[in-house]
Amino acid sequence: MVNPTRTPPGSPRRVEQSPDSHPQDASAPRAGLAAAAAMFVPVAFALVIGAIFISVYLASFHAPRPHDLPVGVVGSTAGAAQVGARLSAQQPGAFQIRALADAASARSAVKHGDLFAAYVPAGDVPQLLYAGAHGSSVTSVVTTAFTDVARAGGRPLEAVDVVPASPRDTRGLVVFYTTFGLVMAGYLFGIMTFQLAPRITVAQRLVSLATFSALGGLTIALVVGRTGFDVLPAPFLGVAGVVALVAAAVGASTMLLVRGLGVAGSGIGAVVFMILGNATSGGSLPPDFLPAWLQPLSSVLPVGVGVRAINGLAYFQHDGLGSGIAVLCGWIFVATGLFCALPGNKALPDNKKAPTTQGDTSDVLH
Repeated sequence: MVNPTRTPPGSPRRVEQSPDSHPQDASAPRAGLAAAAAMFVPVAFALVIGAIFISVYLASFHAPRPHDLPVGVVGSTAGAAQVGARLSAQQPGAFQIRALADAASARSAVKHGDLFAAYVPAGDVPQLLYAGAHGSSVTSVVTTAFTDVARAGGRPLEAVDVVPASPRDTRGLVVFYTTFGLVMAGYLFGIMTFQLAPRITVAQRLVSLATFSALGGLTIALVVGRTGFDVLPAPFLGVAGVVALVAAAVGASTMLLVRGLGVAGSGIGAVVFMILGNATSGGSLPPDFLPAWLQPLSSVLPVGVGVRAINGLAYFQHDGLGSGIAVLCGWIFVATGLFCALPGNKALPDNKKAPTTQGDTSDVLH
């Protein structure tokens, strides 16, 4: 009689496994040092980014004050020095005084963004020419300081806003949001392009970047322009172009960081573009209110140069537009050049499993 459980001769031998046994595969739990690293490296990484965020923002905004804020005084050098001495007695190191020949040159300097305000002491009522487009915080600082100067001479002060902000932008934040919206989107694009499209070629990835940047610039220009909220008095194509360059600079740089450094690259991108870039952008306060060690970043990072360029388009006679375009193009060319030069930078082969947004991205990020 044949035993039905017996394996017939020549048949493959079946290995019995207990119900508690598990095959050894890539999804098996890690042990020892590998398990500790898997658990605690993300904790350390997130805490470091959080600490950087808090430190940078406290340094920038816990007690903001101007540092060598450029202002002008119409009159002789001696008269300007006398006004400067009074301002220095009130707030040491807050203002940088420039002597101006006449009221016309003072008005022109304020309109072009060379000076934040200009004091015209001649006449019975001295005037302060200022640019409300710099925001309410700057307006408050300069009007308070020069009101005290005029009062010291026994006269009232007439404050004249020669560059008013858009009446629809009551808080003076439209320029910042116009720029920073595509900084955030560019950062997300640089990460998601690998997660959602791991198999495309480098050329296809660059076409995707260019498409995102161009459409992003046009979309933002439509939203803030006359066809949308009508809150930014700047030319449509100018806004679209600058914002597109900002998006391309951040998107290309994030792609480079993620492709070269993996998950660590996304963290570095968050620190550089989202934390340092936001804090030094000049969106809520001009860079002159930042600590000295943070001020240079405003003229280097994409969001800062973008904010100044958009401000120049909208209010200050194209101030910062040329330098902003040059800096943004530099970011784009360097980032895309290094990205294309990375070894092994090619589409995944067809037999390579594509990662998902919820799964392992190591196939693409390393």
